Amino acid sequence: MTPGGELANLAAGLSAGLAGELAGAVLLRHELHAGAELSGSENRTAARVAAALGAADAAVVAGTGRIVRIGPRDGPSIAIRAELDALPIPEQTGAPWASRTGAMHACGHDVHLAALVALGRAAAAVRPSGGPSAGLPAGLAAAMPDGLAAAMPDGLAAAMPDGLPAALLAVLQPREEATPSGARDIVAGGELAAQRPRAVLAVHLQHQLPAGTVAAPAGTVNAACDDFEIRVDGTGGHAGYPHLVADPVLALCQVVVAVQQIVSRRTDPTHAAVVSVGALEAGRAPNVIPPAAVARGTLRALDQADRAAMHAALREIVAHTCRAHGCRGTVTIDEGEPALVNDEALAAASRPWLRAAGFAVEESFRSCGADDFARYADVAPTLMLFLGTGGPLPLHHPEFLPSDDTVGQVAAAMLAGYLGAVSLL
Repeated sequence: MTPGGELANLAAGLSAGLAGELAGAVLLRHELHAGAELSGSENRTAARVAAALGAADAAVVAGTGRIVRIGPRDGPSIAIRAELDALPIPEQTGAPWASRTGAMHACGHDVHLAALVALGRAAAAVRPSGGPSAGLPAGLAAAMPDGLAAAMPDGLAAAMPDGLPAALLAVLQPREEATPSGARDIVAGGELAAQRPRAVLAVHLQHQLPAGTVAAPAGTVNAACDDFEIRVDGTGGHAGYPHLVADPVLALCQVVVAVQQIVSRRTDPTHAAVVSVGALEAGRAPNVIPPAAVARGTLRALDQADRAAMHAALREIVAHTCRAHGCRGTVTIDEGEPALVNDEALAAASRPWLRAAGFAVEESFRSCGADDFARYADVAPTLMLFLGTGGPLPLHHPEFLPSDDTVGQVAAAMLAGYLGAVSLL
């Protein structure tokens, strides 16, 4: 489909509205970045963003989140998610607006939030012709930049006599970086479903893509992710008499090596899968063999069948390897996020609008990252777009600081996703 007609006029008007909002959105990004808050404690961040959307009185969801409806009060909506929380990383960017809280927006959430505010404010200026702006949240008109509320809507109303074709639903989600999942709780609470979303969208920064590129692949784009703990129980004793003990440290070291075979020898080599061990705990004294040792890690798979098979293989390898060393091994698996699946129709519908916005569009990007955005598929079709930053530093790095230009780019990508979703109504 080639963008055209009334939606093209709406796209042009909203793009113009975004241009008028970006300076303020960049300042908001700096403010949110400096005041970064950890998962579950995003009270100030959520209140500030809701107020910027003219919805300071929005009801709290999932502990600290908000859902703000912009546009028609009835009928379907298109939801766009942005994450409120930061990471427990001491920032090392040296930016004048670096975090002062000990937490850091090292995953781009500050950019996502500022971009959603810019788009939401531009969308709120769209009103039905011949009447007041029914889509304008209370207080937003007064907070708009001088002249925007007066200059934008008349042209947009002429193009869209009924206002926005579907409400834009700003989903301000807590706890993306930690458990319990904020997305899970928003879905379980029912407030999102009550807004009748026909699609749930998000845009995420991605350092592995070139700047100016947006990935809009269909199908599975992020892995299912499960955490595990392996506990090995043996018999401790003197390090000088190893023949009198059952050494759990040795057994655990063998287990850590052996579980790598789950990917290399138990999983189809054409399927993406990961087994990573990130934490080891045992004794503290160099001359004491402890009675137990523990490892913690993560299993990731893009294919649901592989996920179940990896669980079974992990338990089998741990049990037999520990038994071979005279120890007992137990495995606890904490099932996390499901695989993130992009709806094929939404992905296809977004691409012409992304190209029209000047982005290079990539259609095959996938990764073994995980995101609880996958939970929203229980409510409506989902689409996660990935915007390239092209820099040498990865997400979650203490020096990760994408350019302020990414605020406008993320907003433009969100708009493209919204227009694509509306075209399918």
